[in-house]
Amino acid sequence: MVQYDFKKITVVPNGKEFIDIILSRTQRQTPTVVHKGYSISRLRQFYMRKVKYTQQNFHEKLSTIIEEFPRLDDIHPFYGDLLHVLYNKDHYKLALGQINTARNLISKIAKDYVKLLKYGDSLYRCKSLKVAALGRLCTTTHMARLPSIDPNTRTILICGYPNVGKSSFINEITRADVDVQPYAFTTKSLFVGHTDYKYLRYQVIDTPGILDRPFEDRNIIEMCSITALAHLRAAVLFFLDISGSCGYSIAAQAALFHSIKSLFMNKPLIIVCNKTDLQPLEGISEEDMKLVMEMKAEAMKTVIGQGGDPLNDEGVLLTMSTLTEEGVVSVKNAACERLLDQRVELKMKSKKMNDCLNRFHVAVPKPRDQKERPPCLPQAVLEGMAKQQAAEKEKRKLERDLEEENGGAGVYSASLKKHYILKNDDWKEDIMPEILDGHNVYDFIDPDVLQRLEELEREEGLRAEEEDDDFEMDGKELTPEEQEALAEIRKKKSLLIQQHRIKKSTAESRPTVPRKFDKERKFTSERMGRQLSTLGLDPTLAINRARSKSRGRKRERSLDRGGNDGDDVMDMDVDQPNKKLRARSRSMSRSRSMSRPPGEVVAGEGFKDSAQKVKALKLAKKSVKKRNKDARRGEADRVIPTLKPKHLFSGKRSIGKTSRR
Repeated sequence: MVQYDFKKITVVPNGKEFIDIILSRTQRQTPTVVHKGYSISRLRQFYMRKVKYTQQNFHEKLSTIIEEFPRLDDIHPFYGDLLHVLYNKDHYKLALGQINTARNLISKIAKDYVKLLKYGDSLYRCKSLKVAALGRLCTTTHMARLPSIDPNTRTILICGYPNVGKSSFINEITRADVDVQPYAFTTKSLFVGHTDYKYLRYQVIDTPGILDRPFEDRNIIEMCSITALAHLRAAVLFFLDISGSCGYSIAAQAALFHSIKSLFMNKPLIIVCNKTDLQPLEGISEEDMKLVMEMKAEAMKTVIGQGGDPLNDEGVLLTMSTLTEEGVVSVKNAACERLLDQRVELKMKSKKMNDCLNRFHVAVPKPRDQKERPPCLPQAVLEGMAKQQAAEKEKRKLERDLEEENGGAGVYSASLKKHYILKNDDWKEDIMPEILDGHNVYDFIDPDVLQRLEELEREEGLRAEEEDDDFEMDGKELTPEEQEALAEIRKKKSLLIQQHRIKKSTAESRPTVPRKFDKERKFTSERMGRQLSTLGLDPTLAINRARSKSRGRKRERSLDRGGNDGDDVMDMDVDQPNKKLRARSRSMSRSRSMSRPPGEVVAGEGFKDSAQKVKALKLAKKSVKKRNKDARRGEADRVIPTLKPKHLFSGKRSIGKTSRR
């Protein structure tokens, strides 16, 4: 039988969206520019191409829809009935038939309009025919809400009245996340979860709640549960709320059980009494207990029908609480075990199993005499096994071993106090109080704390004195000559520090001290002359230069520009106080002396006379004018700026109305 994954069905858009998709694709994939100056054959071909392309797109899209949706005769009866409950089989077939009819009509219409376009006599006539051909619609449907249920795999089905704990149970044993609320009909469709038992995967189906009423009065939500019970080969868990908090009594739940018990035939059935944290099973009334025992007797019939022991009622009536998780795992294991036994028994009865058993042969050795032959192990092997067992006994237990023995990671918590060194080992796990009699316990743990604090302070003081002695030089231990040398060194050091601070400060930040405030007369030309004389240098030039600067004599400008000799240049350089200004004045004087008219011919330029040079300059300016106008960087600039080609920026449909199609 064909398997279908309904989640993979492509979502079908509505009619308006479907038309927009097709026509926008036609606009993008076919030419869009046409002129009335074209020949009539070219105009006909242009619009015929648009009509044919649109018809092909419609055909592909509608064929995909028809192929993806399954045929009702090929799918499992469970899916067939569920689809009938949710969508109605007749409507489903009618919708697919309409799509198939629309596909055939579109093909026929396109064929007719292509014939008409062959005889179009003008641009307007061809365009009108194209607009008429594209004005068709289609019908749609969708079916992506069906759940992904495998009808042939191992399945556990949960059913019962609304709000009895079905969704809470599936959330506990699977990774499903079904909404749980304290009101009826929270679950409105089938939910699927998966769990593992003995390395096998089981699918667990949570069905909506069922009410005890006639079959004709049940709504779509209840019919989903009835459909699953009727068609799926599964272990059925009938949930019973013995506390009555769901809003329905045990008698009403028992009546629902007897009304649908025909659907439990040939299926493993387990009665699950939920919410035992509110009301234990032993605490219910005798009448309710009698009803529960009747349901248990009906469940035992399914055990007997599968060939089970009629005296063994284990796993038929179970109690649990999804709130405290008590008994949840045992219910899951019992359901999986019952279902597994039934599936194995059915496979053993099938013809395929007989064919497999005929291929097996189990060889059993026959005794040749009455002599016993026990297994023989060499002595060395026995000694090695004994040593290994003794080593395992003497092996010290690690934290990892203790963790495995006491529940594993997340359960076992290692004790950090067991290695404490105390007078009595029983004191290790005692809880130490923080506050006792209004005092902090940690302030009174060490009785000698003040004495030790004083010793530490005294030790720190001694260390500080030793460090000061190491770095400070005492002058009492030196000879008089060494003391004089030490004083000279310290004086020199302080002078160097002062000079460094003076140099470090910039000229702008130092205040200018006028000469009248230099009362000690430290900076004078006479003093400079004496110091230079002691060094063996002639101080005359330096003194004259300093005096000329102090007078502030202005620079004299030469009248004859070209007649300056080297001495005059040297005099001007001396008068110029700044080196940059001197260089600037020198360059200015040279540029003035070397300037010439543009038409003057210089030897080596290659011109015959000044007229030829002026003409060449004019031609050069004229040749550059076009390049400058085009914003070229030079003669080799071949850059083509970004343009807007007409075939890319004209004739396209812009954002706006699409009625012109």
